[in-house]
Amino acid sequence: MSEHKVAISWKNDSADFSYKNYDRTHSWKFGGGNVLTASAAPEYLGKKEFVNPEEAFAASLASCHMLTFLALASMKKYTILFYEDNAVAILEKNELSRMAITKLYLRPKITFTGDNIPDETTINEIHHRAHMECFIANSVLTEIIIEPVF
Repeated sequence: MSEHKVAISWKNDSADFSYKNYDRTHSWKFGGGNVLTASAAPEYLGKKEFVNPEEAFAASLASCHMLTFLALASMKKYTILFYEDNAVAILEKNELSRMAITKLYLRPKITFTGDNIPDETTINEIHHRAHMECFIANSVLTEIIIEPVF
């Protein structure tokens, strides 16, 4: 077991706390000391220059998948030069008519190097296993669709 802590901090700097006018900008302080400025998504009156919870959710899932994939590939003696992903989270109403990230598309593009290069079938098998072993994927109801780019 392990714990992973994040401190969230927001302050009202305005006399106008009406829904359309209060500032959604806040900070996330992580256990290692990194501080990130966050906001709501622009569609929800946030500032687009800051990360929003929906983007962070997508990044968390994509990062977990990548880290699990890298570990599995390393154990199989494959060497990866580059791993890139352009994850897309779909926010829409779920079957209960509540807003939720219902789907997350992962589109990993991986460049292997060396003499031991896996074929597409093996890469897909590693992706499947990475998905099954990803801590974050095992924690959510969101459908995760992995579409490797070859």
